[in-house]
Amino acid sequence: MNRNTEKSRLLMKRTAIIVVFNILAFVVLVFRLYYLQVYEASKYRTMSDENRISTRFMLSPRGTIYDRNGEIIAKNEQDFQAILLVEQTPDINGTIENFGKIIELTDDDKEKIEQAVKKHRRFIPIKLKSNLSWDDVSKLMLHTPDLSGVEIDEGLSRIYPYSEIYAHVLGYVGPVSEQDKNGNPLYMVPGFKIGKSGLEKYFDERLRGQSGTIKLEVNAYGRVMKEIERDSGVQGESITTTLDTRLQKAAFEAFGDNSGAAVVLDVNTGEILALVSTPSFDPNLFTNGISYKNWNELLNNERTPLINKAVSGQYSPGSTFKIVVALAALEAGVINAETRFYCNGSMKIGDTKFHCWKHSGHGALNVVEALKYSCDIFFYEAAMRLGIDKIQSMAIKLGMNAPLNVGLDNEKSGNIPNKAWKQTRYGTNWTQGDSANSGIGQGYVLVTPLQLATMLARVVNGGYAVKPTFIKPSQYEIDNIPRLDISTRSIELVKQGMFEVVNGVGGTAGRAKFNINGIRMGGKTGTTQVRRISLKERAGGIISDSRLPWNLRNHALFVGFAPVDNPKYAVAVVVEHGSSGSGVAAPIASKILQTAIRLDIR
Repeated sequence: MNRNTEKSRLLMKRTAIIVVFNILAFVVLVFRLYYLQVYEASKYRTMSDENRISTRFMLSPRGTIYDRNGEIIAKNEQDFQAILLVEQTPDINGTIENFGKIIELTDDDKEKIEQAVKKHRRFIPIKLKSNLSWDDVSKLMLHTPDLSGVEIDEGLSRIYPYSEIYAHVLGYVGPVSEQDKNGNPLYMVPGFKIGKSGLEKYFDERLRGQSGTIKLEVNAYGRVMKEIERDSGVQGESITTTLDTRLQKAAFEAFGDNSGAAVVLDVNTGEILALVSTPSFDPNLFTNGISYKNWNELLNNERTPLINKAVSGQYSPGSTFKIVVALAALEAGVINAETRFYCNGSMKIGDTKFHCWKHSGHGALNVVEALKYSCDIFFYEAAMRLGIDKIQSMAIKLGMNAPLNVGLDNEKSGNIPNKAWKQTRYGTNWTQGDSANSGIGQGYVLVTPLQLATMLARVVNGGYAVKPTFIKPSQYEIDNIPRLDISTRSIELVKQGMFEVVNGVGGTAGRAKFNINGIRMGGKTGTTQVRRISLKERAGGIISDSRLPWNLRNHALFVGFAPVDNPKYAVAVVVEHGSSGSGVAAPIASKILQTAIRLDIR
């Protein structure tokens, strides 16, 4: 009995321990479940939702760009594209081959499709062809049985109605490249496009608006099951520019087959009314990725259609720079209205003979006559007496030697040298010959067409430092344009000289003059050499430009303004290898100004 009692007690003790252990384990389990389901509920609910819900960006329509009159110059249009659902396509190669029989696929298209198929998971759609017409869509729908996995997707595509006329100003949008990516998650969205150049790039953030989001329920493989929620975002802001499409078109067409650039400004506000660069290109080719063939054709064109010559082209200004030198000399007191220098066709500076374009010489001239006949000797003398530092100072006042920051890509600063610049650049001293060359806008002097137009606008508006702009300034900004420290007397003398250039007997731009109900223009011609003329060639007779290859001919320039009595428009024209400022550039400028006057742009 004692032994049995002992066993019973031991058994009861063990049973009690097991019961207590089970109770403790149960309590721990209940507490853990309570902790996970109550205290940690939000955490695991979030983790579960992240597994189940996929939030994706939804692109907003890009803003429209208008000219000053409300004309649309960049817009969105309905775009149909064919996509391939790989997981629904038993024979991918066969489907692509059948598609190519209906809608032409270039070698570039085929390569992009092949890369996309290799790169993406099977449930991600692959673009086969974009910008499909209704006729294309109808053909594809008719051949649906032969195109398993092909669907038509509807979206928006960026369109430039005026094509090459506005190409360099507007630029274009294009797919995001590896170089563009900056960590912005939007840049990873298929089909997202950004401004690549021009105003599309400058105003990109405003034009693209705010992207929306769409919440989708997905399975474990990432495949979309259904849409849960949609936020459409905010459409991009529309931009109204200062450009006038009618004038832009006239300026572009005035060049014909010539290569060059023109800029037209409102002299009182700085508004850019037209800015063209020729030859141009079709920006619509870039919207969905330009083909290698088209890219190489543009890249290898000797007339560089991809370069915006209005802001990126740097040219010796030639005799158009005499406006700057004349003002600087008058303001410094080196010359006055009565000062005369004698021109016999050439002059010796050191060991070098400097020539006037008129070999027989102009005789004794004052500053107005020197501008009218574009006498080189007068401006050699003025520049040497003035000194290069004062010439540079005046040029900077008038908007040269630095970018004007209008928002276009690769805007160049040009170059207005001085003594320190040459010492730094070449390690040699400035010479009188350097000053003489600068006095006629050659040597080291370089400017852009935009700078030339700005210079002229600041002179003819009475000396106000207008800044070129594509966005209309407020009345407050216009009323507070700073006045440059240039005397009215000096400005009026230079304007008189420019009037004579066009309207006076024997003026260098007489062939370009016009009279529209009493409205006339003034201006200044320029012709700059792109090759050095040897002493031997000069002695034997200079080869005429018409006998030289295109790329060795002189550049032709002209700056003009109108009306002469109350200036409103300033234009700068550069014709690459155009041979003659008076014969080629001035007539183009004349056509542009006549159009502006007839339009009476407001």
